[in-house]
Amino acid sequence: MNSSRRGAPAGFKKRYPSKTDSGEAPRKLSPERQEQRARNVLLYQLARGAKSAQTLRQILEKREIDAEIANAVIDRFIEVGLIDDVAYAETVVNSRQKFKGLAKSAIRRELSQKGVDASIVEQVTSDITVEDELAMAVDLATKRIGRMANLEYTVRQRRLNSYLARKGYSSSIVLVAAKQAELSLSENS
Repeated sequence: MNSSRRGAPAGFKKRYPSKTDSGEAPRKLSPERQEQRARNVLLYQLARGAKSAQTLRQILEKREIDAEIANAVIDRFIEVGLIDDVAYAETVVNSRQKFKGLAKSAIRRELSQKGVDASIVEQVTSDITVEDELAMAVDLATKRIGRMANLEYTVRQRRLNSYLARKGYSSSIVLVAAKQAELSLSENS
């Protein structure tokens, strides 16, 4: 099989000329074709996992779908419930707390970066209390300190403080959690 590219059928370049072959830009899709492509892209992306409406807009923009068409298709998906920023944000909050142990501030930052509206971010993170954060931080610190038992106290504290700070916990919570973890380590020794 003759081919200029590995795995491509013979004559591939002749049937599908690219910009470099003819010197012209590829044809722009008709609005109907763009709408169908937008639907297909959105369905594919949503099948891979929930995403915010803003993230999906950016994906369609990269696929060169006109903004007007992209917004219309996204609005229709929102209307029928396939895109739901509130449900998406709640899922992110639950998973980041449960699996990554992130603090409220880190979760809020992530949701904002993903284009979730500030009112939705506030709504889904409002249930996270300081007590909840402290309990999560103590749990994380207690688990982490067990792996650092052979290190000096100051090294252990520095690493533990840095670890919790990267998770987004405030300095006051970090100090209390590190102290609690240190107490549990000395009790278990």
